[in-house]
Parts: sequence; C-alpha cells; structure tokens
Amino acid sequence: MSGISIAIIGAALCAALAGCGSAIGVMAAGKAAAGVASEKPELFGKLLVLQALPGTQGIYGFLTAILIMVRIGVLGGAAVELSISQGWQFFGAAMPMAIAGLVSGICQGKAAVGAIHMTGKQPDASGKGITMTALVETYAILALLASILVLFGIQL
Repeated sequence: MSGISIAIIGAALCAALAGCGSAIGVMAAGKAAAGVASEKPELFGKLLVLQALPGTQGIYGFLTAILIMVRIGVLGGAAVELSISQGWQFFGAAMPMAIAGLVSGICQGKAAVGAIHMTGKQPDASGKGITMTALVETYAILALLASILVLFGIQL
C-alpha cells in the first residue's frame, strides 16, 4: 500500500464516520420532531433547527477530507509522492474529526431529542434547547481544529 492510498483512506474514513454520526443524530432528532409536529404543527420551524444541528459533524468531516485531498494534490493539482510514513500522518490527521464527528453527531442527536421534547411541552424554551444541543458542537469544532492543525503541520 502506498502513502497516497493510506492518506486517501484516512480522508474517506473521516467523511464517512462523521457523516454517519450526523445521519444517526439527525434521524433520531427527526423522529422526535415528527412526533411533536404531529401534535403541534406550528412548532415546525423551531423543531427543524433542532433537528438540523447534528448535521454539522458530517459537514466538518467532509471539509477535513477535502482539505486532505487538496493538501496531497489529488484535488486541484498534481498528486505528490507520499512516503508510507507521510500517508500515516495524513491518516492520523483525519482521525480526530472522524472519531469525534461520529460520536458527537450521535450525542448531539440525543441532546436534540431532549430539546425537541422540551420544546413540545414549552415552546418558549426552544432557545434553551438549542443552546444545550449546541454545546455538544464544541467538541466537534475542537476536533475539526485539531485535524486542521495536524494536517497543516505535516511536512511534504
């Protein structure tokens, strides 16, 4: 296996795992939102915001994968020759976002479910629910920053 292959696998895993976390989180929140909206359709806008929040991890994972592909020259330039060691460095750079994206997407979905139920009972509390759900986002953002910092610290 070549260094470039290892780097591409890391990028693919980053996009896939973070995307899976988001899909699971958005699905859980969507199920809860559908239940609340069936009883209180006027809350749809507030519920939609809460359902959408866990989707950001997939965006971050995709962004990290694109940055890796650009950095190694697969997108927008001639691919560079990577040693196996460099390939593993890029793979490692993808892992903070891949793993944290998976876990935080699922956890943010669970927080969103609670916030959706709270909004169903107290519509004026939706802002509090958004805040509680968004706190989970902090860890996805930290993982994104860690991946980017490691990614741009790799010497080619």
